[in-house]
Amino acid sequence: MPKPKPVMIDVDGVEVKLSNPDKIYFPQLGEDGGRKGDLVDYYRSMTGPILDAIGGRPTFLQRFPDGVEGDEIYQKHLTKYHPDHVESTRIVFPSKRSGQPFCPRIPADVVWAANLGTVTFHTWPTVDPDNDHPDQLRIDLDPPDGRDFDAVREVAADHVRPLLSELGLTGFVKTSGSRGVHVFVPIRPEWDFIATRRAVIALGRELERRAPDAVTTSWWKEERGDRIFIDYNQNARDRSMAAPYSVRKTPNARVSTPLTWDEFADIDPTELTIATVPDLVARRGDPWADIADHAGGIEKLLEMVQRDEDAGLGDLVYPPSYPKMPGEPPRVQPSKKVAEHWDSDGNRVGE
Repeated sequence: MPKPKPVMIDVDGVEVKLSNPDKIYFPQLGEDGGRKGDLVDYYRSMTGPILDAIGGRPTFLQRFPDGVEGDEIYQKHLTKYHPDHVESTRIVFPSKRSGQPFCPRIPADVVWAANLGTVTFHTWPTVDPDNDHPDQLRIDLDPPDGRDFDAVREVAADHVRPLLSELGLTGFVKTSGSRGVHVFVPIRPEWDFIATRRAVIALGRELERRAPDAVTTSWWKEERGDRIFIDYNQNARDRSMAAPYSVRKTPNARVSTPLTWDEFADIDPTELTIATVPDLVARRGDPWADIADHAGGIEKLLEMVQRDEDAGLGDLVYPPSYPKMPGEPPRVQPSKKVAEHWDSDGNRVGE
């Protein structure tokens, strides 16, 4: 059977190719909302709010050309061949090597990426051309196995939001698209990734002090128990998070959805999908539309960093793929650490 010919669709005056619109991307939904064409239609209908969230940002593409049950391509670099309207931006990885990821500017860019099989857009917390100074802190609340969304909701609403308020910062909440919660905090782009990551570590440690049975910053799963993990490393250079309004790799095409804090109090995240979110936004608007207007400073958090340093609490470990960082403790899980194999600077003896 011959492959159907691509069709050209108009996206705000720019022609974009749509190929294989009837291919099933979300098998649970099948032809009733689960086709590639349905995914593209979703992003086409949401280009306004999603461009507000990702426009001008380094954006990695999580692609599933054969649907979410097929092979995944996690694309950090813009493809060599692309339409003239599609742009990139320069980033520097922890290795000091540079790259040129996708940098969306106009609605047609979003739809073009969706036609490549992009299910999820993952963004840096920076805006071109300054990709060295984040304009957001990103608080990723990650539940352990066995804990449900309600447990994460409680930590976000009862602990994270009040602490941010005390610090003069505004948190914008969204579902992760799975069991977790993301709180983005707009800040002035005056600090580098080292400072913003340490700021989130200080925030996490204060949450641990206030709710020791509910929150942990331990990188090692063996130490977390059933507590909610504050994944501070989401603020390290080159770490990206699912963008607001991004679809996730879930059977029912769930969406990482921005909410008001009032909505967040009783929302069922399983109901936020490509079939329901466009109507929600059309009905009440985008609760993150003015996020940039609330940019604050992290001076108080950096004072907390220094307080923790003075108390003997230094940096925490980076992800395994990162080069060894100054002041980082030994990158080995506690149950496997033998003290005499490490010096006071966290370096393995003999290396």
